[in-house]
Amino acid sequence: MSDDIPLAPFPHESLDPASEPKSPIAEVSDAVKGTANRVAGAIEAGRKPGMPLSVLSNIAREAPLSSLLVAFLLGVAIARRR
Repeated sequence: MSDDIPLAPFPHESLDPASEPKSPIAEVSDAVKGTANRVAGAIEAGRKPGMPLSVLSNIAREAPLSSLLVAFLLGVAIARRR
């Protein structure tokens, strides 16, 4: 009876088929997609009412020229440091 059924050297090898290895391009693609999803989620969370992105967009909508001036001055200040 034991001669009828060949046994695998390890029981787990007979249960699951061997998975095909992923190509490096597929791995990089999956990593980029995962990162993009996390960034999109963070942006959506920041756009909820009362969150920083929501506040900034409201300020820019109400006073676009003032916002542009502040952004310009911040850029100049950062550029002078370097």
